[in-house]
Amino acid sequence: MRERVVNLEEAYWVSERRACQVIRICRSSHRYRSHRRDDRALRLRIREIAETRVRYGYRRVQVLLRREGWRINHKRTYRIYCQEGLNLRRKRPRRHVSGSRRMVRPEVERPNSCWSMDFVVDGLFNGRRFRALTIVDNYSRECLAIEAGQSMTGAEVAAVIERLVKQRGAPERIQCDNGSEFISRALDKWAYENGVMMDFSRPGEPMDNAMIESFNGSFLDECLNVNWFLSMEDAREKIEKWRRDYNEFRPHSSLGDLTPRQFVDKYKSSIRSQKTPFLAGPVFG
Repeated sequence: MRERVVNLEEAYWVSERRACQVIRICRSSHRYRSHRRDDRALRLRIREIAETRVRYGYRRVQVLLRREGWRINHKRTYRIYCQEGLNLRRKRPRRHVSGSRRMVRPEVERPNSCWSMDFVVDGLFNGRRFRALTIVDNYSRECLAIEAGQSMTGAEVAAVIERLVKQRGAPERIQCDNGSEFISRALDKWAYENGVMMDFSRPGEPMDNAMIESFNGSFLDECLNVNWFLSMEDAREKIEKWRRDYNEFRPHSSLGDLTPRQFVDKYKSSIRSQKTPFLAGPVFG
């Protein structure tokens, strides 16, 4: 339509107003020029993040862009994210919780008061299976350890926890399911000697320990499902690299888009400002 107006003006020497009346368009529409910003650099950066962080949604991509200094709101990020086809990746189905629920657990009010642990199963390139013990702090969402091995007994689980206790101090309780390693005599003896309560989930109720279930889902999506493990040493190296990335780089929505390490540092700063002790045990790093 704009071309027709220009042709009339040049061919018949009429004014813009007269040409717009003939074509029957508004002069403001004819004069309008797009002010859309060039999104090419931003689109490229969003694709780069999505290719390296294959399970990050647009909200986490938005947080990473803000960290890098991009002045962009979430609506623009979502628009580009959808236009680039990045929202077509398969999402995990939501669990619908119904039925009776267990007694309400005490609220976790500080780091190192309650841990959760569970096992995740994966395989090497040749199909040989291995298990990974995951341990998470329920308050800070920090992954304390991921211990991978071909098999793991109750005594080995107790040894992993004992190593963490020497670094961080003992928690008040540990949430876990009723797996054979967690109900073993070795772990029960360790918990009794250290005054730690073992808080077991009800059989067949994974949402009793929702914190570790959520973490294991992220661990599967972002580490196990996107890596190819050639050996146990290779698996341990890649898993530990991802664990550090999870604690020190990956934004966590339930922590106000802070990383678990940033959240712990912020908590420690607030405690110091109140001039009260942070923990009864050793201060963890």
